Amino acid sequence: MKLAALAAAAVVAASPAASGVGFLQARQLDNGGFAEAGRPAYPQLTAWAVLGLRAAGTPPNGTAARYLVQHEPELTSATDLALVVLAEDSLGQKADRPLARLRALERPNGSVGGLVNGTAWSVLAFRATGAPVHTRTIRWLLAHQRAAGGWGWTAGGADSNDTAAVVEALRAGRVDGRPIRRALRFLLTFRNRDGGFELTHDRGSDAPSTAWAVQAFLAAGKSPPRGALAYLRRLQRADGSFRYSARYTTTPVWVTAQVLPALARKAFPLEG
Repeated sequence: MKLAALAAAAVVAASPAASGVGFLQARQLDNGGFAEAGRPAYPQLTAWAVLGLRAAGTPPNGTAARYLVQHEPELTSATDLALVVLAEDSLGQKADRPLARLRALERPNGSVGGLVNGTAWSVLAFRATGAPVHTRTIRWLLAHQRAAGGWGWTAGGADSNDTAAVVEALRAGRVDGRPIRRALRFLLTFRNRDGGFELTHDRGSDAPSTAWAVQAFLAAGKSPPRGALAYLRRLQRADGSFRYSARYTTTPVWVTAQVLPALARKAFPLEG
């Protein structure tokens, strides 16, 4: 019995998610922020690292929350504010100041800051903190779904990442039915033979796009697309980090932070 328990513990310790957690933990600096090797910490990357660790069930030490609060004045866009709200909330930290600044960016047409991406992330932040999401905001997002079924950074064009983020936002806003089905079909057009997803067509699979696609399907109550999780696992390096793609290794802290929620089968906003 004891040997079986030890063997099980060894399997867990060697899992891709656990190795990724260990890598991220090693990238937290003394000031509480997270940084790529040889570079200073910054709040957006720290927020991603916090969310990745929380999704994997291993929150960072308490200095991360303090770092995020201290660096709130550096945030300007709706996307960055929402990201930090999500991270602070996941750590049990009140995010009143960035949340108020996010509310101040709301426009009469329902958008937050005027961009699709910022509006989607704002919806996730509002839902995470229990703040109301206005009906006009959900309608604005739905009105900007492209004919093919996806969304882009702005009102024109569409890509896999922004489509995935909007799907998570709409599901957080309790939207179901045809808009979600169309969006998932659109996302599948970005899947490649290696099981991964690409940001835009003919660009080639990458880890963040694949992770976001997985999260969109999970948010919609669907299983991850076939081969997507296996693709992510193949990108893991010996130090626990994940490659950006089969060809490139870049910004491993950012990439690993985005992969962990997908491996943990968690969509945003995180629960519990």
